[in-house]
Amino acid sequence: MSNQRPNYYQSQRHEMQQFLPARYSKVLEIGCGEGNFRNNLEAQHEYWGVEQNSDAATKASALLDKVIVGNYEDVSDQLPKQHFDLIICNDVIEHMENHIEFLRDLKQKLSWGGSLVLSIPNVRYLSNINELLFSKDWRYRDAGVLDLTHLRFFTKKSLLRVMQQTGWKVDKIKGVNRYGSGNGGPRLLLSYIMQLIYGLDSAYLQYAVRASDESQ
Repeated sequence: MSNQRPNYYQSQRHEMQQFLPARYSKVLEIGCGEGNFRNNLEAQHEYWGVEQNSDAATKASALLDKVIVGNYEDVSDQLPKQHFDLIICNDVIEHMENHIEFLRDLKQKLSWGGSLVLSIPNVRYLSNINELLFSKDWRYRDAGVLDLTHLRFFTKKSLLRVMQQTGWKVDKIKGVNRYGSGNGGPRLLLSYIMQLIYGLDSAYLQYAVRASDESQ
């Protein structure tokens, strides 16, 4: 991730609250940024973070109980096994060199009955499809679906397949950040028409899941 995009690390991701389980006490967030996601959690809990951006990690240290600086692959052995009953990965696996191995390894950190909350950018997002089909372009940007740091891309269907492949049982899946939300008039009507053409899954910038270890 680029050190030149400070806002990248500040998001609280309020829309992800709906995926949190009813109870948790020991939380791990991969890619915790500056630690602001903790504001979404209400219960008393122990909160760890992993963050590769050192500046963001320093700020997160003021909010979280423990922050480990580095790529998950390099620091996973510093995380206790079977310890966390909630693991959070907001828009993380698209940055991973080996997301399959990452998702499998996370299960070693999860305690019995714990949950994984995860989101991905949706490459079938309406505006992205329009740019590909009508503008005939695939242009990387500083943030969004075609973020410069993304190594791979996902749809709702491929996310479900990856979760199954890595031994996770999806308990909830839903699109978040719908196209045109908050807007009315002709633009909103046009977006509904395009969603009917492309499919309703194209309405969402991201898809998110809550999952559990299917072996438990």
